[in-house]
Amino acid sequence: MTPARVPTSTYRLHIGPEFPFAAAERVVPYAASLGVSHLHLSPVLDAVRGSQHGYDVTDHRRIRPELGGEDGLRRLAGAAREHGLGLVLDIVPNHMALPADTAANAPLWELLRNGPSAATARWFDIDWDAGDGRLLLPVLGGPLGEELGRLSVADGTLRYAEHRFPLRPGTEELPLPQLLDAQHYRLAWWRLGRSELNYRRFFTVSDLIAIRVEDPEVFEASHALVLRLLDEGVLDGLRVDHPDGLADPGGYLRRLHHATEGAWIVAEKILASGEQLPGGWPIAGTTGYDALRHLDALFIDPDGWAELTEHYRAFTGAPPDQGGSWDATVRRAAYRMINHELVAERERLLRTALRVCREVAGLRQRDHAPWALRTALIELLVRLPVYRPYVTDEAPPSPVDEALLATAADGARAAFQVPAEAAAVATVRDLALGRFGEGADRTDFRVRFAQVASALRAKAVEDTAGYRYVPLLSAAEVGMDPGSPALPPAAFHAFCARLQRDWPLTGTVLTTHDTKRSGDVRAAQATLTERPRDWAALVTQVTEATAAAGIRPPDPHLAWTTWQTAFGLGGQDRQRLLATLLKTVREAALHTSWTEPNEEYEAAVERFALAGPCGQPFDQLTEFALRSAPAIRANVLSVTLLHLTMPGVPDIYRGSEAQFLALVDPDNRRPAELPVDRLAALDLEGPEEGPALADEKLWLTATALRLRRDHPEWFDQRASYEPLFAEGDAADHCVAFRRGERVITAVTRLSHRLTTTGGGWTDTHLALPPGSWREQLSGDRHTGATPLALLFATRPVALLVNQD
Repeated sequence: MTPARVPTSTYRLHIGPEFPFAAAERVVPYAASLGVSHLHLSPVLDAVRGSQHGYDVTDHRRIRPELGGEDGLRRLAGAAREHGLGLVLDIVPNHMALPADTAANAPLWELLRNGPSAATARWFDIDWDAGDGRLLLPVLGGPLGEELGRLSVADGTLRYAEHRFPLRPGTEELPLPQLLDAQHYRLAWWRLGRSELNYRRFFTVSDLIAIRVEDPEVFEASHALVLRLLDEGVLDGLRVDHPDGLADPGGYLRRLHHATEGAWIVAEKILASGEQLPGGWPIAGTTGYDALRHLDALFIDPDGWAELTEHYRAFTGAPPDQGGSWDATVRRAAYRMINHELVAERERLLRTALRVCREVAGLRQRDHAPWALRTALIELLVRLPVYRPYVTDEAPPSPVDEALLATAADGARAAFQVPAEAAAVATVRDLALGRFGEGADRTDFRVRFAQVASALRAKAVEDTAGYRYVPLLSAAEVGMDPGSPALPPAAFHAFCARLQRDWPLTGTVLTTHDTKRSGDVRAAQATLTERPRDWAALVTQVTEATAAAGIRPPDPHLAWTTWQTAFGLGGQDRQRLLATLLKTVREAALHTSWTEPNEEYEAAVERFALAGPCGQPFDQLTEFALRSAPAIRANVLSVTLLHLTMPGVPDIYRGSEAQFLALVDPDNRRPAELPVDRLAALDLEGPEEGPALADEKLWLTATALRLRRDHPEWFDQRASYEPLFAEGDAADHCVAFRRGERVITAVTRLSHRLTTTGGGWTDTHLALPPGSWREQLSGDRHTGATPLALLFATRPVALLVNQD
């Protein structure tokens, strides 16, 4: 295998029909000049035609023709190499598309045609018994009886609208009703999917069917092309999407590590507060949401956040479990998800548990009623504070998993009025921990419990509670802890020291295709914790001004969310704001949802947005933003520099090297106008006096990335991480550290409070280690105890290199 290079930094490109490999080629010279070492490509295996994201893979055997095919990818790799760059690829091992034309997915087509005896039946995770030997396909727009007239047979296939399915051999000439009954699949109303589905899927998305990558044959077939491209040096590394959906994430990653001969691999593992990445995973680390959490938390004022939350509660009147309290909101969202959207997954677990209770001698005598086992399942699942446990058949459960399930079980027993019936909780807990040994159903329950837990956590926390509990929108982000979002500098330093010790080449991010708001939007919103009273007063004023014009918000919770979204967006953009708000209220599912839309409520949301933040009251929001501009600038530049110089490999989402104000997808996947000319001008002339924030951020980003590229040993596993501490009254407003004994990063935090209540830097200084230190942005030199008023005289950040 061609030796692969470990990235010093990556640049994420969103590859798609509108931005194929040829377009990416044109970005290569710019990316090289920016200072990154690798392009980070979104999924490029063949996918549903027209797909804008590529996570709906249809064929692992070829590179997507819409993007330029394998030849186009190779040309991109060649152009990258000519400019000193490599490629990192995002891969999707958990699922494939269940496309409208099922012929596009060859393993699925074979399965639908030949049923459980198909050569590809092992690819998919199907409960055939639950479907009476048939695979339920929830694709019909209404009940079968109403849709029967839209079904037809043509060219030996079954047709429905844009859908096409194979026919079981020998059934082609049957009358339609009998033909339908004779297939290995059952076409059904889409609403049956949530309760009757009998195949594993990605979260609640029924047109993404999960695959059994734990099967060696499936692994080899689904990874052969990617492994070949790594072997030939076309690719240098991989990003693994959603490993928590797999039967055995650790086992998969070990197999991948071996197959790639130790290539740089990061996994999209979302860590909860206090959770650690399993030490036995042979990867570089996570994709970086844990870093995002610690970076963002530094710029949230803990006292101001508490006050802002009280103002939010007073303004919205939100009940504790509907947005008033984080923990209660998460619990209610989890109950809704497991009892509404994930009913099919819940019931499959229940069926398996009942079979185990009948087959295991020690359980047959416990006489668990089905309702008791179902209740125990629900109560355990909604109480897990992390995505999933990692119990395998290779070793006893870890102490972490033991404690996790024990704590959840303690709370779950309270749901039972009769203590004897609560014994079902212990049974479900022990099944999840594999304590009854292995066997087809026992193994299936242990594996599936963890998989359902991860889907439940993602949907309940990120996609529901994160839109319901919104005192501070920037805190409701992937990997964040909205209930306790602020962290002190000591916590950040401890996190960085652990990364440098255990995961020095892990990924780090501020903005991704999955963040609800870009790093710059969150940096702006974080300043509200430094002005909580002013913000609360402004929201009241502009909401009243909108009402005076004849338009009231459909509810105060929506008003609070709308104004904070508009503040983060930074300008009036009707189309983008409306699209984001519609997604917000449907994900929150308090008054409307994707599956049960409330048109009257959604119309009221639109009327309020148009009259409020898209109308005259926006002027008051603009004035507030102008007064907040210095604090926003400080946050944007400070978090950027920390991200680029902390331990790990920073990923730059295309366009975010300059000011990048993006909301939730698809907004953050819009084509970005890259600052190619601006970077060239900055390189030629340097930054202007009092430059725009976009230019400042671009210049800072390029400076830091080039330093990493030119001196990787100052930042990688060979480097060190040493916190530095300012001295003086304002010491807590400075975060500083030294990397590799050659580089110092120093930034400003909570700058508004520093200037309005802290008296500025006054007597505060930073004692620089011995030597002469050159600030890379200004060229100034500093030695010894340096006053922060001097170090931060022109900008709120400093990047220093030892000249000795």
